[in-house]
Amino acid sequence: MINENEIARCVRKAMDGYFRDLEGERPCAIYDMVMNSVEKPLLEIVLHRVSGNQTQAAQLLGMNRNTLRKKMKDYDIK
Repeated sequence: MINENEIARCVRKAMDGYFRDLEGERPCAIYDMVMNSVEKPLLEIVLHRVSGNQTQAAQLLGMNRNTLRKKMKDYDIK
């Protein structure tokens, strides 16, 4: 069995369910669907963890603060 963390197990379980629920329909743009589903709550929880400090959040996320700000605007995160 693959050694994986809890987040990976959750993704694996959700994707297994997604494919099962398709009932023969062809999936489309799976990567974008998953990334959009995961990215907003990730940004929100990290921002909450650092009390809204965008510089600290960007550092924790490993991204540039301007990139974080753009993503916050895209997802309408205040």
